[in-house]
Amino acid sequence: MDSKGMMAAAVAALAGLLGMGSAQAQVQASGNMAVTSDYVWRGSSQSDGDPAVQAGAKVALPSGVYASVWGSNVSFRPDNGARSEFDVVAGWSGALGADWSLDANVTRYLYPGTGRALDWTELGATVSWKQRAWLQLAHSSDALAGGHRGTYAQLGGRLPLNERFRLEAAVGRYWLADAQGPDYVHGQLSAIASLAPAWELRATVHDTDTAARQLFPGNAGGRWELALQGSF
Repeated sequence: MDSKGMMAAAVAALAGLLGMGSAQAQVQASGNMAVTSDYVWRGSSQSDGDPAVQAGAKVALPSGVYASVWGSNVSFRPDNGARSEFDVVAGWSGALGADWSLDANVTRYLYPGTGRALDWTELGATVSWKQRAWLQLAHSSDALAGGHRGTYAQLGGRLPLNERFRLEAAVGRYWLADAQGPDYVHGQLSAIASLAPAWELRATVHDTDTAARQLFPGNAGGRWELALQGSF
């Protein structure tokens, strides 16, 4: 299925679940939006260091099954023609006990209108403890649409300072096939301030190792990111 077909299927699925929710009042719908000074993903800028506008929508059943669509403008170096990214996700999330929760999903990364084979799929799971720490694992047989396998792991933690402020830190490692590129490590540290019940201001410093700088020249390495994000 091509990018347009995937997007149409995702929209149809979301609309179907929303319709079910209207009829049965069982589906929970939510959304999010953000304006960021730089779209950084796994240590590398996806917007060539420029600002990005992002938005997403999610519907979930009481069972924990959910579907979501998220989008952002993008710009890569060297230029591959991509100007937008849409992430279509289907998964399940729920509690594993009093302190533990799990989110398991499949994500399809779509870059419509490029005329090139940039779309790819990844399986992932995140285990969280008390909203304070998380471990994310993800794997794809076509990582970054490069035709080779890739496995990603991230370990993160969250430290509330008071009702309005918190710190978050994470370190990630991406294992890539030799034909794709070198394995690399990245880290990030964020300070988050709650401006209102639905809005947050996030300041993040990112850094990567030398391998990431070689793999993504000009888009990896140390950089700052400032984002205003909201949920509804």
